[in-house]
Amino acid sequence: MLQVSTIEKEFERYTNGLKKRGLEQAESLLKDVLALDGQRKKLQGELDEVLHESNKLAKEIGQLFQQGKKDEAEAAKAKTSDLKQKSKNLSEELNIVENSLTNSLYNIPNIPHESVPAGKTDEDNEVIKVVDDGIPDLGTNNKPHWDLIEEYDIVDFETGNKVTGAGFPFYKKQGARLVRGMVNYFLDKASEAGYEEVQPPVVINEASGLGTGQLPDKEGQMYHMEANDLYLIPTAEVPITNMYRDTILKEEQLPIKHTGHTPCFRREAGSWGSHVRGLNRLHQFDKVEIVQVVKPSKSYEALDRMVGHVEDLIKSLGLPYRILKLCAGDLGFTSVITYDFEVYSAAQEKWLEVSSVSNFEAFQANRLKLRIKNSDGKKELAHTLNGSALAIPRIMAAILENNQHVDHIKMPEVLHPYLGFQEIRKS
Repeated sequence: MLQVSTIEKEFERYTNGLKKRGLEQAESLLKDVLALDGQRKKLQGELDEVLHESNKLAKEIGQLFQQGKKDEAEAAKAKTSDLKQKSKNLSEELNIVENSLTNSLYNIPNIPHESVPAGKTDEDNEVIKVVDDGIPDLGTNNKPHWDLIEEYDIVDFETGNKVTGAGFPFYKKQGARLVRGMVNYFLDKASEAGYEEVQPPVVINEASGLGTGQLPDKEGQMYHMEANDLYLIPTAEVPITNMYRDTILKEEQLPIKHTGHTPCFRREAGSWGSHVRGLNRLHQFDKVEIVQVVKPSKSYEALDRMVGHVEDLIKSLGLPYRILKLCAGDLGFTSVITYDFEVYSAAQEKWLEVSSVSNFEAFQANRLKLRIKNSDGKKELAHTLNGSALAIPRIMAAILENNQHVDHIKMPEVLHPYLGFQEIRKS
C-alpha cells in the first residue's frame, strides 16, 4: 500500500498518478487518508500524554504513602482511575481510526511509473518489441489446439468437467509428459539464473492475501475455503513473497531470488468463445514463478534482468512473441510497471499472454512490513518484483498449433531431454 508520509510530501504526484490510472476521485481519496492520519496523530498524542501523566502519578502515589500523606495518595489514586478510563477510551477511538486508515489505504492502488503510457484498456498498451519471423505457414495443417488435443488424446476436458467442473482438465499421456517437461525445464533455467527453488503451500491465509495485494482487490477471483478462512493461491508469487512478511533483512542478504512451481487457481468464468476455449483460459493451471526482493536502488536493474530471462525462455522454445508495456489503466492493482509477453498462436491467428513481469517498488513491502536494515543501521522498505516464467497452458497451445503436421506435432528441441520424445503422435 501507499505510504502516508510519501503521499503528504508528494501529494500532487500521487494524485496525478492515480488519475492516470483512471481514478478521477484520487484527490478526495488521498485527502481523506491524510485527514484520517491527522486524527490518528492527534489521538496518539493525547493518549501518550495521558499515559505519561498516569505513569507520573503512579510514582507519586508510592512516595505520598511513604511520606504518610494518605489523603493525598488516595486522591491521586482516584485521578489515576480516571486516567485509565480516559486512556481506554482513547485507545479504542485510536484503534477505530487506525483501522479506517489501513482499510482506506488497502483500497487505493499503486501509482504508475512515469514511463507507463496513459490509457484505459489493453488496446492502449504499448508494443515495445515484436519477434514474428518464426510464424509458421500452416497451410491446411491449421487446426486449433482444442482440436489437436482431442485428436492426439493428450488433454481431457470432458472427464475434468465430470470430476470437478469446467476449466479443470486432465492432462494425459504425452500431454502430461509435456506439462511436466516444461515445468522442469523452466525451473532448471531459473536455477541457472540464480533463483533458489522453493515449493510453497498452495493455500494461504487472509494476511498473506492482504500482504501481496490480492485482497481485497481480487477477492472475487480467488477460491475461498470459508470453514478454514483460507484461499487457494492465484499464483506462487503470493506464498513466496509472504515468506518475508514481518521481516527485517540485512543488506548483505539481498538480492533474494526465488523460483517455484505451483498449480494456480482463478475463478475466471468468461463467456464461451475462442478467447476462452480449450487451454486459453482455465480455473486451474500450472505456472513457474520468479520472485525477487531487492534494495530500492536495484529494482529496475532486477526488472530488466527478469524481462530478459522470460524473453530468453520464449526464444528457446522457438515461438513468435511480442513484449508490451501495460498502460496505466491496464496495470494490476499493486504494480508500478508491468511488461506482458504474448506468443503467437498460428492456428488461432492471435496473440496469447503467457507472462507478466512486474515491479511493485515498496507497495507490497509496506503491506508486508518487509524492511531492509542498511549497513548504517537505517531501515527502509524493500522493493519486490515477480514474473511468470512461464504459464504452461497457453505455451502448450502455441507449441501444439505452431508445430503441427499431418500426422504428428514436433516438440521444441530444448524440451527433448525433458520429454523422452521429440514429437507427439497418435497412440
